Amino acid sequence: MSELNRRDFLTLTAAGIAAAKAGLAEQTARTGKPIRLGFIGIGGRGSYHLDCALGVEGVEVVAVCDIDDKALYRAKRWVEEAGQPTPRLYGDSKTAYKELCEKETLDCIICCTPWEYHAPICVAGMKNDKNVVSEVPIVITLEEAWEVVETHEKTGKWATLGLEGYGNLTLMNMVRKGVFGEVLHVENGYVHDLRTVQYSPTEEPWRLEHSARRNGNQYPDHPMQRILRLLDINHGDRFDYLVSMSTKAVMLNRFAALKYGDGTPNATRKFAQGDVNVTLLHTAGGKMVTLNFDTDTPHPREFLRLQGTKGVYMNPNSVFNPAPQEPGQPRSPISNGMIYIDGRTPQEDEWESADPYFEEYRHPFLKTFVPKPRKQAAALRGHGGGGSTTPVHWERLIAALRAGRMPDWDVYDSVTSSAISPLTEKSVAGGSIPVQCPDFTKGKWKTAKPFEIEVPVL
Repeated sequence: MSELNRRDFLTLTAAGIAAAKAGLAEQTARTGKPIRLGFIGIGGRGSYHLDCALGVEGVEVVAVCDIDDKALYRAKRWVEEAGQPTPRLYGDSKTAYKELCEKETLDCIICCTPWEYHAPICVAGMKNDKNVVSEVPIVITLEEAWEVVETHEKTGKWATLGLEGYGNLTLMNMVRKGVFGEVLHVENGYVHDLRTVQYSPTEEPWRLEHSARRNGNQYPDHPMQRILRLLDINHGDRFDYLVSMSTKAVMLNRFAALKYGDGTPNATRKFAQGDVNVTLLHTAGGKMVTLNFDTDTPHPREFLRLQGTKGVYMNPNSVFNPAPQEPGQPRSPISNGMIYIDGRTPQEDEWESADPYFEEYRHPFLKTFVPKPRKQAAALRGHGGGGSTTPVHWERLIAALRAGRMPDWDVYDSVTSSAISPLTEKSVAGGSIPVQCPDFTKGKWKTAKPFEIEVPVL
């Protein structure tokens, strides 16, 4: 969405318009039956996804589950205010999700609980004839990763990070067009100062408990959203091994002492997670990834760097983009980044703006996709809200459900991404030893076609 430009909406090609009409006709043929959704976990992020779903025509939210009564009854009220029947409520215990999975008839479950419930909910959903979309990470152990894969293959149902998106389509298009030559190395990561968030009882204090007992890269999925597509991981290449190391852990103690006092428990508590973790991943095709993880030091957000045999791209901030975005969404003050292409960049060994390249190689999807207005006039609520149109990833999820296919992230991409966490923990614990990466596709990566997005979305 950050790459969309209003001018593109006014310059649709005849082919694009024809494709759009064909897509709409296909959609119309499928919308006689509503898409039935259930939500498990409806806190900050879950309430955002709930509000997204309630703004889509032909979607019904029939069941919600949360052990927090405030969140549960807020969700009930939102569903009723959207003009839908009162959803069935589940929340009597931490295992109430099992009852929802067993009793309800649903097209898909949206899971937005704390991390340790993601894999159990995914497995329970698939075993009860339901597809599942999970927030990140979908698994936190290798055993869970294999269980998700094997349950999918046995039941025919899927569980994925289906709302994680597809990364930067224009940069992917530039890679496919050979602008950078052969890609050799990508560096990215989850570098996001979350000290206040971890210590806030109303935000994400559960992150603190993971920091107390784990040491590795705890949050690989957001950067993998970009990296997997740029390197065709599981679609022509795969990760074969990694090495990971962490610094010492001091920042969470110092932050607690500074903000809450030297004598408070967290000022002296022992934390396992190093303040900075860096992981090197190697691919079967000889490429490399540098993956950073840092939520405990003071800094701006993460950067992205891509190196190829013909040139290099770097964006100091890989999360935001200044191009005109969805109405109501904030804009970043920085450009599309910097680029250097051997023989093409005017000044040798000097960066140039990537903006002209992003205009020249804008992905066809971005030229044709027009976001749909929500049924409600109000902006989206919850963690990630603010927009006034249906997010593109929600449109694509509903389109996939109507078409009877998996969303943009399939099961194998999802577990490959999240399984990086336990692999890094094993490497760090062993003194930064090389650790082999499982092939969850069981060899299918060799013949799988590179990911591409159809035009238009609906």
